[in-house]
Amino acid sequence: MTEKLTLIAQISDLHIKANGRLSYQKVDTGAALMQAIDTLNALQPRPDFVVLTGDLVDFGHPEEYQCLRAALQRLELPFRLMPGNHDNRQALREAFPDHVYLQTGETLNWRTTINGLTLLALDSSVPQQPWGYVDEAQLIWLDTELSRQPQQPALVMLHHPPFVCGIDHMDRQRLRNPEALAAIVARHPQVERVLCGHLHRSVQARFAGTLACSAPGLSHQVAFDLSENGPAHFVMEPSGFLLHRWHPQQGMTTHLCAIGDYRGPYPFYDKNGLID
Repeated sequence: MTEKLTLIAQISDLHIKANGRLSYQKVDTGAALMQAIDTLNALQPRPDFVVLTGDLVDFGHPEEYQCLRAALQRLELPFRLMPGNHDNRQALREAFPDHVYLQTGETLNWRTTINGLTLLALDSSVPQQPWGYVDEAQLIWLDTELSRQPQQPALVMLHHPPFVCGIDHMDRQRLRNPEALAAIVARHPQVERVLCGHLHRSVQARFAGTLACSAPGLSHQVAFDLSENGPAHFVMEPSGFLLHRWHPQQGMTTHLCAIGDYRGPYPFYDKNGLID
């Protein structure tokens, strides 16, 4: 029997604004989302699922979510949404009433299974705060869900990174209780990745016996500055997304994929026809 390859695309930090407004008067986040959707639709092989790991819109306004919903109608792949610190839970629920997984509970946690791969989303948003937190009820829920099928590989997802990245102003607004999350994840070796957003950069760190990965921003990136007390700046570096490739025999690999048009592909031959 052929083993099933599963591809999960992760996009994050869309920061959609209403009526085509630019974020920070410079960034066309709506156009960036459309370009990302076109890229995802054209991928071969196509992803089985897309997860959007928070900061879906910029201010949590209902009209921003309507713009997001209209744009996502262009996405030809199944997807699920997660909130970040820029989101408003109630406005998100009201804009997506057909997304049943968003309609229960105070925090927007959910579980789904794609080809034998468990996806578990934790809502780490705290109203009116930039930093994140997962409460005791959420941790119990996560532990219970992971205990249900201990042999099935899992991705645990939340918006806020549970690790220090070295960018000072972002580290001040990471997950506030990473040790509590780590205690749960460490008990479940089937967790292949802990996925997050928020950093607007691709960063990896060892966490609780597994690998934690943050996705790049979909339109703009946090400036790379590891100096102490570095300023909160952004740069227009290329946008991208993460593609998580799971194969039952080969395991999990994560690819950083650029969005945009670039020259190539070219074969690896020099002018004499020899392999370079």
